[in-house]
Amino acid sequence: MTATRKRRVAWRLPPVWVRRCLIAPFVVLLALVWLPSSVWWGILVAGVVAWAFPGRLRLFRVIFMVGLYLLWDAMALVWMFGLWVASGFGWKVRSPRFQREHYKLAGVMLRSLFRAAKWILRLEIDISDFNVDEVAVGRPLIVVSRHAGPGDSFIIVESLITRFKREPAIVLKDTLQWDPAVDVLLNRVPTRFVAPRSARKKGAPSGALSVGKLAEGMDPEDALLIFPEGANATPKRRSKRIAALRSSGHNALADRAEAMPHVMPPHAGGVLAAMNARPDAAVMMVAHTGLEKLSTVRDVWRELPVDKKITLRGWTTLPEDIPHGRAAREEWLYDWWERIDDWIETQQPPVSEAAAKAATKASPGGAP
Repeated sequence: MTATRKRRVAWRLPPVWVRRCLIAPFVVLLALVWLPSSVWWGILVAGVVAWAFPGRLRLFRVIFMVGLYLLWDAMALVWMFGLWVASGFGWKVRSPRFQREHYKLAGVMLRSLFRAAKWILRLEIDISDFNVDEVAVGRPLIVVSRHAGPGDSFIIVESLITRFKREPAIVLKDTLQWDPAVDVLLNRVPTRFVAPRSARKKGAPSGALSVGKLAEGMDPEDALLIFPEGANATPKRRSKRIAALRSSGHNALADRAEAMPHVMPPHAGGVLAAMNARPDAAVMMVAHTGLEKLSTVRDVWRELPVDKKITLRGWTTLPEDIPHGRAAREEWLYDWWERIDDWIETQQPPVSEAAAKAATKASPGGAP
């Protein structure tokens, strides 16, 4: 067994009963019972020091954010346990009424998390050009976003719920269910967790088929959020994706992907399945910038305090303006990805020619 194979087995998602009966209660007990009050006072002091004094103070910021996230997770789990009891011990927990309650919970929790993150990490989030309902009022919406940096899905979901009053159905990687609050919440609302083909259960539907079924259930006030790149964009992943396109005979798409340095070539299957399932839906393409350098834990540590401006931009297309046929729609998706790549380029800070050459040399395969 190779080292790569061993890592995949080690991180395989545990069964539902383990996550519900062991991991979730452990988080609640740790945050609300086992940790002494002196620890929470220390976390609070770390947050005050990180906010009040200039400088990087990485350790203080990390202590505060880890403590805050632990408490955030525990409070969400307690709230959802109350909803489970109120729904008849789970009898009607997936009914429209209780789904609305879970979306309300998600909005409150995400808003509180972002307020703390802005305060301690000096984040600024600009969503002035991310207007979901500008042309898509009263119809379902398919939101197709690039994926780069931690928390971009949280930012978009919070905007959909609190700003635009949409109920998002989300397509995410199955490993996000390691987070107990995310696991419980998203398994009670319309969501598809996509697993790699190698980890998929025998007979389980493909990712594209699952996304199509998820889209079929959308109401006019709903939105489906999908990240067709499948993972955060990194030079290594981008190179592997382009090589996969070439090996499968898609040389023209690979050439186009190589000309887009800021994004990875999108997987078209899930997006096209959603569009086929809901031909009445508008499609919004979403670009964002500001989190690209935060792909790993080491990146986050190096960049603390983050001190960044995250900018979101959205473009909405009505269904009558979308081409028909798989090949034409795949080309159309790549056209949009090129536009997103161009927009990201306009958001990059100017650098000297020497710095640009150094960054190109440092990137695997010479990719910027």
